[in-house]
Amino acid sequence: MPQSFNKIWIHAIWGTKYREPIIELGIEQKVHQFMSDQLREHGCPVRIINGMPDHVHCLFLQNPKKSIAEIIKQVKGSSSFYVNQNELITGKFAWQKGYGAYSVSESGVERVFQYIKNQKRHHQRKSFQEEFERFCHLHGISP
Repeated sequence: MPQSFNKIWIHAIWGTKYREPIIELGIEQKVHQFMSDQLREHGCPVRIINGMPDHVHCLFLQNPKKSIAEIIKQVKGSSSFYVNQNELITGKFAWQKGYGAYSVSESGVERVFQYIKNQKRHHQRKSFQEEFERFCHLHGISP
């Protein structure tokens, strides 16, 4: 094959430090938009970003020239800096160290999109911890 092709959808999830509910409705859109812009700048087209006050979900195409770890480190670092530099919250904003990242088949993209879009409704029934443990179990990962 004379060319290389890839199309890898990533569903990434990470929380605020100590899972503090600090991404309030007043700043949520600004934070999500900034993260979306950062992903696009790094060659990762974004389908959706949404979440709760204590965590976010991102669905994006992975840039084949960058590792998932590099991409997420950049987005987390720059978005923390953005929130703190613009004083969007009282106190210091930070993300937790870890994250979850899962591949999504093309046939599953719409289902994951809807899941991320409906985060607030979804979390009326499940906590972040329950959700994260479920994802780990589904993907054969021991948290």
